[in-house]
Amino acid sequence: MLRTAMTSLAIAVLGGLSASWLTEGFEVWTAEGARRRAVIEAPVTAPPATLLGAGLTGQSLHGLLASPGRVSLVSFIYTRCPSVCLTLGSSFQQLQTAVSGPAMDRADISADSGIQLLSISFDPAHDDIDQLGRYASLWHADPRHWRIATVPDAAQLQRLLQAWQVVVIPDALGGYEHNAALLVIDERGRLVRIFDEADSATALAFARLLLRATRASLSS
Repeated sequence: MLRTAMTSLAIAVLGGLSASWLTEGFEVWTAEGARRRAVIEAPVTAPPATLLGAGLTGQSLHGLLASPGRVSLVSFIYTRCPSVCLTLGSSFQQLQTAVSGPAMDRADISADSGIQLLSISFDPAHDDIDQLGRYASLWHADPRHWRIATVPDAAQLQRLLQAWQVVVIPDALGGYEHNAALLVIDERGRLVRIFDEADSATALAFARLLLRATRASLSS
């Protein structure tokens, strides 16, 4: 009886140690969780990539993102997506309303003060500049606050997806399965935080805090 109990205890302990090792001390249970923790510990700079989009054609991604006093919220989408991209579109539409409206108080910061929205399509074969324009019209994207673009060069796009661990898998139905999220990019063009696609309020709050900290460091 005692031997059986000791054996069960040993198995439980070994199982716990294995789970702890596999999940890095129970802190990470999923690949997405690991991705989010990794960028907090080591922010990831956007690799070289040239954008295609209204007012952005020929613009470098890093040049658009990296600017003193600017923080960006970025999502990866494809315009034909019938599911999670709709949530991302709705989230960005809400963000646009939040950042383009009047400040609620002196501490509030609007997009005019340095927060920009960027949606990047990972489907350049379909999402040409005309299709991106139709997508922008669908969501009433105001280019003063929300830009929509793609990376037409396949190699550059692949490096960007890999750098920021954006998983895109053909679904055999002509579309894609992909991990959806709101990415916060700092003034150096680095991915520093990742939030759930439906958690736009928290993502915006963090972006505003980051922008305030950036401005404080610039003025000191």
